[in-house]
Amino acid sequence: MQTVTEIGPRLGVAPTCVALSVARASFYRQRAPRLEPRPRPVPPRALTAGDRQAVLETLHEPRFVDLAPAQVYATLLDEDRYLCSERTFYRVLGENAEVRERRDHLRHPHYAAPQLLATRPNALWSWDITRLLGPAKWTYYYLYVLLDVFSRYVVGWTVAPRELAAIAEQLIAESCERQRIEPGQLTVHADRGAAMISKPVALLLADLGITKTHSRPHVSNDNPFSESQFKTMKYRPDFPERFGSIEHARRHGQDFFPWYNTEHHHVGLGLFTPHDVHYGLAAAKRERRARVLAEAFARHPERFPNGPPQPKTVPTEVWINPPAKLVEAVPPENTMTQESHEVAIVEPGASVEVVFARGQPDTPNLTPEDPYMAVAQ
Repeated sequence: MQTVTEIGPRLGVAPTCVALSVARASFYRQRAPRLEPRPRPVPPRALTAGDRQAVLETLHEPRFVDLAPAQVYATLLDEDRYLCSERTFYRVLGENAEVRERRDHLRHPHYAAPQLLATRPNALWSWDITRLLGPAKWTYYYLYVLLDVFSRYVVGWTVAPRELAAIAEQLIAESCERQRIEPGQLTVHADRGAAMISKPVALLLADLGITKTHSRPHVSNDNPFSESQFKTMKYRPDFPERFGSIEHARRHGQDFFPWYNTEHHHVGLGLFTPHDVHYGLAAAKRERRARVLAEAFARHPERFPNGPPQPKTVPTEVWINPPAKLVEAVPPENTMTQESHEVAIVEPGASVEVVFARGQPDTPNLTPEDPYMAVAQ
């Protein structure tokens, strides 16, 4: 605008604005004198300051302090007095912050978003329960899954005919024993389902020295890793529309979870499997991938215009609800997703009894200490 002001009188305002891509209307609007805003006129029907004070003093009288403005308005009319309308009574009270809800309503407490960080396996677990459709309408089976957030490795799962705290308690205890969890090492995160907030589970976690956290009520985003793992399972082509029996559901889990842990190349893990990350095998596999890519580049460098390709890296930290500043600083391709393995099975109406069979999957890197599958007795 300053350039148009200086050159415009000599070359013309219109050509100068066109050359500088400045709208003439904006130029003239800026040069126009700024008028002071005129005060808003007081409506003739408005009460004077003295009238408003008289209304407030009337409302403060002992006989009126506990009455609604409608009651005060009617009482004054019966006494042949008129100060203002019923609505104006409310306006005067509102101007003086004297209007509020008289009933003792419960206020919903403010729940802070949980912010949890995992930088290694067995530091943060997430668990949830999902329903599986049974053979008939209104029949369900309940799938419990314990997931390591850092590696997406399923450290424990079970299918049961109902949702019970005792089943969750046994599953967590067995999984902690198999993963050799020490007191103070682990945090377990869950939503606010009945089994998750039950006293038996809370007491068990306290006895094991495990910190527990919960999602905010009705906020599924606070438990994204478990939700993502359930979606991966239910979007598989072999996932049935309904399960014919609880044994059918367990057999499906015995097929799915070994595949998920040892064969599923997870996008959030740099296309490594949860087993690779959970047991520290990803670094060696990444080196082998780097050698394969280097050989491919040496054979045909013209196919790689951006230079030698590099394999994806394993994330070094995984967040549940990262701080806002961290989200702004981290590029989108480095953000995490969710998923993990194991099995615990409960017979209907029986005690929670699980036997873990140490099988060998189709990978030579599975450690002997890794419980590959649990089967029901």
